[in-house]
Amino acid sequence: MAHPLEDRSESQLGTKKMDHMSPRLRAFLSEPIGEKDVAWVDGISRELAINLVTKGFNKAYILLGQFLLMHKNEAEFQKWLICCCGATEYEAQESSNCLKEWCSCFLMNPSETDLSPACSKDLRPARPAS
Repeated sequence: MAHPLEDRSESQLGTKKMDHMSPRLRAFLSEPIGEKDVAWVDGISRELAINLVTKGFNKAYILLGQFLLMHKNEAEFQKWLICCCGATEYEAQESSNCLKEWCSCFLMNPSETDLSPACSKDLRPARPAS
C-alpha cells in the first residue's frame, strides 16, 4: 500500500476521472474509511497529522466523528482544526471538504436520490432491500 501522503495515478485508483479533485481526495472517496490513519484525509499534512495524533485523532474515522459531532458544520470544524490543532486555513478547508464529500458518498439520507458529484455511482453503498 502506498503512503497516504503520496499522490496516486488514475490507474491505481480505479475510479472515474474527476479532474477537479486531487488524487488524495479521489483515493479517500473511493472506499469506506475503515482503519485508515488520519494522514489519509485530503488536506492533512505530515505536521498536522502529528498534531492530530498527539490529541488522540490518530484515525480518519475519529476525525470524521469530530466533524459529525459538529453537525457537519464546515466553518466550525475548520475553526476547530485551526485553533486547536494548528492547521493552516488551506488544510482546514481541504480536510473539511474531504470529510463532507465522504459523508455525501457514504452517509446518504434515505430521502436523497442523487450522490454528490464527487462520488462515482460505482462507489454508492448498497442499500438493503425494502
